[in-house]
Amino acid sequence: MRRRRLVIPALAATTILALAACAPGSDPDEPAGSETGGGSEPAEVNTDIAGLGDITLTVWDQEVRSSQDPALQALNEAFMEKYPNVTIERVSQSNDDLQSQIALALSGNDVPDVIQVNNARADMGAYVTAGQLVNLEPYAEAYGWADRYSESVLSYSRYSEDGKTFGEGNLYGLPQTGEVVGIFYNKAKLEELGLEVPQTWDDYFAALDAAKAAGEQPMVLGNIDQWPAFHVFGPLQANYVPVDEIAALGLGNEGASWTSDGNVQALEQFGTWGTEGYFGSSPNGTDYDLAWADFAKGTGVFLPAGNWLAGDLESLMGEDVGFMAPPPGTDGTLATTGATGIPFGIPAASENVDAAAAYIDFITTDEAMAMIAENGGMPVNNTADNAPEAGLQKDVFEAFDAVSTEGTLLPYLDWATPSFADTAGQGFQELLGGQKSAADVAQAFEDDYQAFIGG
Repeated sequence: MRRRRLVIPALAATTILALAACAPGSDPDEPAGSETGGGSEPAEVNTDIAGLGDITLTVWDQEVRSSQDPALQALNEAFMEKYPNVTIERVSQSNDDLQSQIALALSGNDVPDVIQVNNARADMGAYVTAGQLVNLEPYAEAYGWADRYSESVLSYSRYSEDGKTFGEGNLYGLPQTGEVVGIFYNKAKLEELGLEVPQTWDDYFAALDAAKAAGEQPMVLGNIDQWPAFHVFGPLQANYVPVDEIAALGLGNEGASWTSDGNVQALEQFGTWGTEGYFGSSPNGTDYDLAWADFAKGTGVFLPAGNWLAGDLESLMGEDVGFMAPPPGTDGTLATTGATGIPFGIPAASENVDAAAAYIDFITTDEAMAMIAENGGMPVNNTADNAPEAGLQKDVFEAFDAVSTEGTLLPYLDWATPSFADTAGQGFQELLGGQKSAADVAQAFEDDYQAFIGG
């Protein structure tokens, strides 16, 4: 769940790169992994894990939630049963703690074999630049990962060798789970208003207007912490801006502009929703958890938010709640904000790279996806096939499957630059409160983006 910012301050990223120069087995003046950065690449791939002798495989993960831990634990046991010569030593902790430990471990002597590493620029991107992660392309070919995963999903673990381009280049991780931002809706209220589930953005806008005219609060948003606004604006943006431009902006790559007509129009619509009460009287003063809890109690007709709320909403609302992917965007593409769970990668200094790659392959098989679903998680592959037979989670699984396989998963916009979470968070609040115009906010976003890409 992307409630935590997936960026770290630029100073911290710089520190990581500096520490890399002290990694074991490297020239003190060069980063670990390779002389040019971009991670290490195995000279030869070995998939005969049983023939490697006795191995202790150290795995660091953050699969600590009730829907995560049982599945990974069972997969670990199954892997050791398949390969009796491998003993998995698992270290599991919260994601905040894990990412802090990874930054230190990759520049030290005690390096795990498998890690879950945030795929944002300031984490995975920085480690790629420092040559601290294994380039998994040879293993992707050996194990057929391109056949297992859609390119839309794999792109969020790809970087160019210099770490500057996000979404293209070599593969540095594989995820187990998916995330999708869509629109929850109150079925009973839609029926009372005589409305169908919207199929187009025009349908959605009309439904919001009808709800407001009937005295209902059209949407629910608790934006006191700023990040929830990203999950409302991101899908809306696709109604005005082509997906390739949104991807360039969200990944911090060259080739787009925040001051384009489409982006300004999207920002204007978002601001209008705020100033004219479509989110209630005070979205910027409302807590996120209180907002969705109010939706569960009957406030609002629609709730734009991520799939991570589905379990709680279904338990509180039963059959009265549904979920839809946002309608197709301006270029006809089914697209919305979303991504993957945190990918599993391999440190360049691992002593068991072949076994680590086999482990990552094992925990991302079709059988693993089914096990993840059985334990309440949303698998990143075969999502619709593993959906429950009915209910809200069925809606969510099918929506993610449609977007990830037939459409485009758009990046979380706060991935764009080390400072964009703050820049855009403030800008969205100013739009909602009517303090700034869409053009002024677009220019602030553009300044941040151009400063990062060197424009």
